Amino acid sequence: MSVADSCCFRANFHYKVKTHFHLLKSKSPLRRQNILFQKCILAWEEKRRISLLATRARKREQECKLNLKYEKQKEWIHFVGVGGSGLSALALLAVKHGFEVSGSDITWTSFMDGLQQAGVRLHVGHSVSNIQSKNGSRFPNAVVVSSAIPQDNVEILHAKSIGVPVYKRDYWLAKLTEHHKLIAVSGSHGKSTTAGLLAYVLKSMGDDLTAVVGAHVPQFPGGNIIWGDGQHFVLEADEYDGCFLGLAPYIAVITNVEWEHVDIFQDEEAVKTLYRRFLKKIRMGGHLVICGDSLGAYSLLDYTREGTKPEHSIGMMSIPSSDIDGYNVTTYGISSTNEWHASSICPNSQGGSDYVLCHREQPLAEISLQIPGVHNVLNSVAVIATVMALLQDQRQTRELINSLKLHLPNFIGLSRRFELIGEIHGCHIYDDYAHHPTEVYMVLQAARQRFPCKRLLVVFQPHTYSRLAVFKDDFAVALSYADYIVVTAVYSVRESGAWNVSGKDLAASIIGPPTEYIPALEDVVDKLALEISKDPLREIVILTLGAGDVNAVGPKLLHELQERLCKAKSKH
Repeated sequence: MSVADSCCFRANFHYKVKTHFHLLKSKSPLRRQNILFQKCILAWEEKRRISLLATRARKREQECKLNLKYEKQKEWIHFVGVGGSGLSALALLAVKHGFEVSGSDITWTSFMDGLQQAGVRLHVGHSVSNIQSKNGSRFPNAVVVSSAIPQDNVEILHAKSIGVPVYKRDYWLAKLTEHHKLIAVSGSHGKSTTAGLLAYVLKSMGDDLTAVVGAHVPQFPGGNIIWGDGQHFVLEADEYDGCFLGLAPYIAVITNVEWEHVDIFQDEEAVKTLYRRFLKKIRMGGHLVICGDSLGAYSLLDYTREGTKPEHSIGMMSIPSSDIDGYNVTTYGISSTNEWHASSICPNSQGGSDYVLCHREQPLAEISLQIPGVHNVLNSVAVIATVMALLQDQRQTRELINSLKLHLPNFIGLSRRFELIGEIHGCHIYDDYAHHPTEVYMVLQAARQRFPCKRLLVVFQPHTYSRLAVFKDDFAVALSYADYIVVTAVYSVRESGAWNVSGKDLAASIIGPPTEYIPALEDVVDKLALEISKDPLREIVILTLGAGDVNAVGPKLLHELQERLCKAKSKH
């Protein structure tokens, strides 16, 4: 912010110094001399007035600079729910902006490790004392709240009672991105990986961008953020609680649309309605990059404005709609009906996929990825289409394609996205965040791609009762692609068990592979360690799935297997 933008002078500021002269009409030499003298005085007074105004302006400018510097040093922002992926990123960005930052959450999370290293003052548990200084004389300048935090939270109530402004995450994001060229990546699935891959590629191409991703990206120096001074801002835009509706993206990317958050959306049509509102937020002259293979996403193009049906039809490769909505539309996918699409997909030696990138059915380049699965092929094509929309006016197409071809293979993926926990003998342990039937199916297909000949054992922790109640049969079908399944108790931090459904019900509904219900994660570790130890050289892949704390199973199991191996060696 410049001083000129910060200092607002009153309209009558220039008229505070006034000098009145009454010049007499006369033609006598003496009077002409007096008039000349008075004119000299008038000129001198005018010069003095201008000098005085300039002096006062400089003084005010210096005061503004001092005040800005002072305010920046003293401003304190407190984040409630700071342990989550979204709010932890915003807290870290606030640190980068030079604010004093604190935060609280009900439990410690891995995201808080990085915040602690950055100097954020963290609290486990919510309390009034978290938002006041030790002597009670100072309070935060602002409190930012996660969408998952209830409004009766003690810190929120106390902040409001003492006049501290409380902002939801969506408002804070809107203010944070309003002066950038925002690329908002949204969708029911794949938005974290797509946003992370896009930011990684742009950074590798020399873009000094800022990025916020809702997952840990090992190749980001800031964990889940990139901090830069350029105009581009890559953001994972979350539809939960309508959080993305405050944004004004230059480019909106929609990876797919399905009924996902069943606790806040009544059905898939309600989800589509929200996404249609999001599309209206795209800036004039901007872009929509959308997956044409997703029926839910593509259906958004049928009515991008109420009462207006543009000439969109299934099978069109590119749909320029600037005359209707003020932005251009580009489709991507695997089908050749999309403008950007992948063909000839096949596994590669890195455990990922190779494919031929095509534009309007014309082959352009061979692309290689080390992240597995067809879903990641789609994510990478979304990135390519977005980069082309963003930079095609600045660089030649061939130059951009060559750069993308160079950097895409180097992306290693996100934490909790088919993440390798460890290997011991013939046992490979992986973890993934999949908590929706579509995600479960896609990650199992990725596991089959990477390990076509190994036995696949899945530990699945259902996430929220509402989601399990609605998708129980779909989960049963998706999980049946494993060779052996363990289902745990439901992980739910926002709901009770009033839905009359449990993990045991899911285990009983799975047809085909052997399935076992083991509620406690500790018992899962003991059971698997015992079974694997009986035949430690057996080739097996253990895959833990879920958005809860099931990710603790892999490290504990690996440690237990190592302990047992050491004991077995010591006996011999």
